[in-house]
Amino acid sequence: MSAACKQVCIVYHSPYGHTERVARAIAEGARQVANTQVHVMSVEHVDWHALDHADVIVFGSPTYMGSVTSGFKLFMDATSKRWKNRLWVGKLAAGFANSGGLSGDKLAVLQQICLFAMQHGMLWSGIPLMPTGHTENDLNRLSGFLGLMTQSDNAPVEQTPPKGDIETAKWFGKYLAGLV
Repeated sequence: MSAACKQVCIVYHSPYGHTERVARAIAEGARQVANTQVHVMSVEHVDWHALDHADVIVFGSPTYMGSVTSGFKLFMDATSKRWKNRLWVGKLAAGFANSGGLSGDKLAVLQQICLFAMQHGMLWSGIPLMPTGHTENDLNRLSGFLGLMTQSDNAPVEQTPPKGDIETAKWFGKYLAGLV
């Protein structure tokens, strides 16, 4: 592996698998950029070494009661020593939120994740992709700009989030990897 290899980490919480599906789509997009190594990890199995050496960290959580999940909040709290030692200052950060509803208060989750990244001294990237429409096949159909917003119906992971949301996640991953 060359010294010029970009390191992208995606850390998420996904109790039912829908948010993990989005994380893996972001990773697929990031891998399209040459010299990019991608690490995808659940908050239950954090690779702290990879996070500390990443150029980009993408944080993702489902939206529960207008907030990140308790599992994701535990991860956030576990970063306190990194915060104190300023280990993530200057790293590129981004976020994604998934919910059952079209709105589902995903914006509140993205704001929470953004604030968390700012407290770490990270540099935030939103998603500058204009919506191509509002159907399930369209890119950025939920018009998220602070971060990636996806929506999962009450259906198996193989069926939801829909194609447009997954394609938007791939676009976002490629975009983020291309920034560093």
